Amino acid sequence: MLTTLVLAALLQQPAAAPPPPAPPALDVGAVAPDFALPGATRFGTLKQPVRLSDYKGKTVVLAFFFKARTRG
Repeated sequence: MLTTLVLAALLQQPAAAPPPPAPPALDVGAVAPDFALPGATRFGTLKQPVRLSDYKGKTVVLAFFFKARTRG
């Protein structure tokens, strides 16, 4: 009886929306779309986000350190 009630409750819950599709990958040498990220220094985060368009005409290297500021 309890199993039937639990199953009935689970079946009545709305299904979660599927995640949005991933954007297409860029080809090597393609122009990157404009984006904004929270800027950070060793003292903390910046008040304004950093936008790629702020560096138009300059060489930009985007580095991602996935374990930065973690214990791992």
